[in-house]
Amino acid sequence: MVTTSVPQRSYDAVDLSSRAFWSSTTAERERSFAVLRAERPVSWHPPVEDAVLDDPDDPGYWAVTRHADIATVSRTNEVFLSGKGVQFENIPEQVLETTQSFLAMDPPRHTTLRKLATAAFTPRQIRRIEDSIKASAKDIVEELKAAGSGVDFVDHCAKKLPLRTLADMVGIPASEREQVAHAADALVSTNDPIYLAGRNPLEVMFENVTYLHQVAGELTADRRKRPGDDLFTSLVHAEVDGDRLSDAEIAAYFVLLAVAGNDTTRQTTSHALKALTDFPGQRAWLLEDFDRRIGTAVEEFVRYATPVMTFRRTAASDYELGGQTIRAGDKVAMFYTSGNWDTEVFNDPDRLDLSRDPNPHVGFGGGGQHYCLGTHVARAQLRAIFGELLHQLPNIEAGDPEFLAGSFIHGIRAMPCTF
Repeated sequence: MVTTSVPQRSYDAVDLSSRAFWSSTTAERERSFAVLRAERPVSWHPPVEDAVLDDPDDPGYWAVTRHADIATVSRTNEVFLSGKGVQFENIPEQVLETTQSFLAMDPPRHTTLRKLATAAFTPRQIRRIEDSIKASAKDIVEELKAAGSGVDFVDHCAKKLPLRTLADMVGIPASEREQVAHAADALVSTNDPIYLAGRNPLEVMFENVTYLHQVAGELTADRRKRPGDDLFTSLVHAEVDGDRLSDAEIAAYFVLLAVAGNDTTRQTTSHALKALTDFPGQRAWLLEDFDRRIGTAVEEFVRYATPVMTFRRTAASDYELGGQTIRAGDKVAMFYTSGNWDTEVFNDPDRLDLSRDPNPHVGFGGGGQHYCLGTHVARAQLRAIFGELLHQLPNIEAGDPEFLAGSFIHGIRAMPCTF
């Protein structure tokens, strides 16, 4: 019998996997992405250098860099699956179950859990959340003013609104709020030496997941006994076609809320303030008619920041994409930062243009069944915080940011501000 073997694929000459690449500037990384979009929009790369798990059997991944191809992968859900994880590396299944909820699931389970989570966002809850966001944004900027010019914008503003929103949404006790935020940060900073402090990434992940599950368990038990007027009560009691969320499913969703609800708004707020500092004409344009212009401005803030830089899928079957044959079992990584700078879609993508319309950015994903469930909340937060910042502190400016290491979150660790 004659057997055939699959030929070994060569890794692309452009480096997307090293620690050095992800420690370079956004402009430097974009030069690499531009080459790939133009010449090799789907390319094969070695495993990332800073993987949580050192897997000797990991052959690498396909990098998808064009906007159109990212949309194809996002929307072709029957081929490109999420159930094996959404980050570059292979995370243990137990960790996926406890940290990523329906984000790392495929139908039919994904469909059921997402319906239950969506059912908790009743019109009444959405109104309550929006009112809470507006009040919190006003308080936060007043606190920033009181702290004085020169303080760290991340600590004194950007990270506060998502934390308070989450706490108000689910009723986190004041005594737990800072630790919940720290745990959420740690889960997306597993290759950041400051968060690791010499420890194993899985140890850090386990420690913080355990803590968040403990908080979720206490909240779940309390809301069953004493229902309140918050999202957690709605989650505990949500029912669709006779199904309810189990305690374990609620805890996993709480971890997802804590991480996703924290990073998107926090990072976009920091990047957007720096962009308004670098493009003062855009700030002036926005302030001329804030209420009418903030809608397109928020979309441009998200595109320009791209707070989540990458997401991964795993091919369930062979598929032709961008001139390459992706084989069943291959990992496929979507580079949202590249898609949001694709000159086939965006004119002058390196320029902040708050009037950009249409703005089909992939900052909330490229569509399909995994499109971000929290987009409404994120947009409301960004409208509220910049409404307060630009009216209470119209001359606020950002200093030089200190970036987080890593290939997942486009994170700013610290950034001074003056006003």
